[in-house]
Amino acid sequence: MDFTKSLYENLQDKRTPFFVAHRGSCGANIPCNTLLAYKLAVDQGADVIEIDVSKSKDGVFFVFHPGMEKVYLNSKFNISEMTAAEVSQIPILNVDGVETHYRIPTLEKVLSFLKQKTYINVDKFWTDIQGITEMICQCGVQKQVIVKTPTEEKYLHEVEKFASDLMFMPLVRKQDMLTEKIERRNINFIGVETLFESLDDQVASKEYIKSMHDKGYLVWANSIVYDEKDIISAGLTDDISLEKGGDYGWGMLADLGYDFIQTDWLTEIKNYFSKRQR
Repeated sequence: MDFTKSLYENLQDKRTPFFVAHRGSCGANIPCNTLLAYKLAVDQGADVIEIDVSKSKDGVFFVFHPGMEKVYLNSKFNISEMTAAEVSQIPILNVDGVETHYRIPTLEKVLSFLKQKTYINVDKFWTDIQGITEMICQCGVQKQVIVKTPTEEKYLHEVEKFASDLMFMPLVRKQDMLTEKIERRNINFIGVETLFESLDDQVASKEYIKSMHDKGYLVWANSIVYDEKDIISAGLTDDISLEKGGDYGWGMLADLGYDFIQTDWLTEIKNYFSKRQR
């Protein structure tokens, strides 16, 4: 990735959407949101790597999905209830629930590792907008980072106050259309991440995506399946793409005009689009 160019220029140089590695590339004994998971995603050619941020009770930022402590750490305590020293000692579990030697990396280590390698999507940015922004600037990765929050007024206010220069994509659902409201703010608004249950939702329509492109904005979709009870890309998922073929999921998202596709199957989606282009 050439970070002397803009995000838009780098996207134009591709013949596919940007491929976003959800929490890196992980599996078997390699847990998600670890430095090795991010190295593998870089090695596999991720255009963007998604990271999650948690904050210890003494103010240290770690890369970990809040609320998943029981699943990945077998811990009854959340990171927000632990000191940084305690967090750094906890072994992460592998896919079989067995302890590994891997530990939760700090946000500083992850950002420093990914510097000049790929774009970085900082999820859970609203954990501490001011503090995370300061760490992004300290690590010198401002041109690589895309930050996201829900569309509540309190988050938009903090983004404008503390992170106005960072590339910003709000999370939007159905008719949650705040483009004009955000445009009036001093925010580096580059587009939206759409969450939709049905292809009838406005934010999933070709017309909506084209209208965003006409304004110079980008649109993000998620093929990941985080919860089968809450599918956030209708049925256009990683699962259907792997089961029936990419034409039933990833390809349809591309045909709708999406600029980013977030996936848990980076190598497979790259292979699909490589064959599709032939």
